[in-house]
Amino acid sequence: MLGGALMILDWKKLFTQDGGVWADAWTLAAPPKLQTLAALRHFLDIVHIRYCLVKPYWELPDYPLVDTRELMPSFEADLWEHKKLPGFSLVAFARPICYFTEVFQFDSLKSVGSHLRSDVAQQFMSHNIAAMRSRLPRVLHDHFELRFENADVSGLEHYPALIPFLMNMDRAQVMGLGGQPGNMQFHLAGVYASLPSDLDTEVKRYGLRIGKFSLNDHDSYEENRSFVLQHLMELYGYPVASERRTSAALFARRLHKMGERFLIRTLGQSDRTISTMWSDDPNEPYLHVNKIALVRLEDSMSEEALLRLKDGGFMVDEEKAVVILKVTYRQHKFSPDNVRQERALSIENAKVIHPFTGEYLALPGLIRDAGSMFLRLNDIVRGEHSGRITYRRNEIVENTDTEEKRLKFLYAWLSKHQRRIISYSDEFFAKIDKVLDTYLFSPGSDERFNELNDLYGEVKSRYSYIQQARKVRMLEELGAREHKGERIGYGRMLEESVRLLHGLKFEIVDYFDSLVGTVIAIGESMLNDRYLVRSYIEKADDDLTQNGLEIKRNYGKLVALLDEFKAIRKSRTEKNPQLSKGAQSGIAF
Repeated sequence: MLGGALMILDWKKLFTQDGGVWADAWTLAAPPKLQTLAALRHFLDIVHIRYCLVKPYWELPDYPLVDTRELMPSFEADLWEHKKLPGFSLVAFARPICYFTEVFQFDSLKSVGSHLRSDVAQQFMSHNIAAMRSRLPRVLHDHFELRFENADVSGLEHYPALIPFLMNMDRAQVMGLGGQPGNMQFHLAGVYASLPSDLDTEVKRYGLRIGKFSLNDHDSYEENRSFVLQHLMELYGYPVASERRTSAALFARRLHKMGERFLIRTLGQSDRTISTMWSDDPNEPYLHVNKIALVRLEDSMSEEALLRLKDGGFMVDEEKAVVILKVTYRQHKFSPDNVRQERALSIENAKVIHPFTGEYLALPGLIRDAGSMFLRLNDIVRGEHSGRITYRRNEIVENTDTEEKRLKFLYAWLSKHQRRIISYSDEFFAKIDKVLDTYLFSPGSDERFNELNDLYGEVKSRYSYIQQARKVRMLEELGAREHKGERIGYGRMLEESVRLLHGLKFEIVDYFDSLVGTVIAIGESMLNDRYLVRSYIEKADDDLTQNGLEIKRNYGKLVALLDEFKAIRKSRTEKNPQLSKGAQSGIAF
């Protein structure tokens, strides 16, 4: 990307209005005094966005911008690794680093404080230079020594200038608090760190805890391993991907269990996204997770929103509508009775970062715009969508110019947005339903997809799963005595539940064991409601009002319907003991 391009922000001007941070392109105006994780995180945001996102975008004409879809859970592994882009891992502790007692390996750098004698300070600085030099490619040794001769490379005032060298080192950077007690500040405390990850133990322990595995049950392990691994990784904002991100996620999990106050950050050469996990309160049940990336905004964004971003100076590249987007996520506890049980993470908020001032702006439709989802679906079925997706984690498909590609795109689209579609309003789903019905079931569709039977069946099965799951989600709401956002009584709860299950039992020709199991669990919970049983079911008919008798009748109907679902499940399970393999994948039996 040429520096003379008029509409593209010069990376050297980034965050220049953020309190006068910069003296020149690589030097801070004053040494940063960072004593809290929040202050460190803000500092790292400024430095990493400037040097690891915007600078490469400025320099590379083919910089791979991130699609907003890539920042929406569930995350997909990008099979392309962009070798020209920077990548790193970093761990920071809100305490001094204790070299021997740390639970990971790294090369230690010594904190050089003003309280040290000059000869000791010089000795420490020489040690740090030698430690970093030994981990750099040989071709950079002379340049590094010339640039940082007699400099304290552990001090964060030199961190921006160190970035090009740190990006050429393997493994992770380490930061911690150093200096005199009462005035401790963050510094670069180590390099070449290996973040330990006992993946096998963690996956098995987590699978046992959420009930997906049983001890010494090889079948349940084989059936559910992929689901457990994906759910565990997504909790920390990653797909099942590279060793760097896997190690970061599992080490964050370990530190959180240990009660540490810490921060872990990665930038992948494949995902082009700065991902951060941190905990500043060991008593909180979950970590904080966010992502920052250079994103090209959706064409479907309103003109008013785009104008506000342009007029406010939020664009990095006005011509391509490129912004710095920060997305914050919320972690979710696994629930086997939730129809969206695969949901580990959801979006809490999304904000654009101003490239000059660093201020945030939240706008509707930045990342969760249902309208853009619908437009993309239309483009896919018409063969007009140009883009790239990963089909079943191992095949990259570009564009939609053939029926096979359209079906693969559609399968990926349904898989990506499955839990969102399950949650959307009836009005929005009716639009999706119309488009998919027209494409998949119009006259002649069987003949059109004759040579793609297996793929066609996969897409239909995924679509059928979503249709049924929407009804199960409605049953969940009825079980909580809610209907379309309104609080309802027991009579309405039973009436609507009977109506819904009566229709659903005819749809489970495409059978999904997890959904039927959830239906039975929700229904049993309704039937066992103590107040309902005591006030209506256990009373004699003569003691009930007309409304009470109606509740009792619908209660009996619900019992009969659940018995039917139990009988169907028993019959299906006896015929095919491997039914649970389709539980999470959306495979129909």
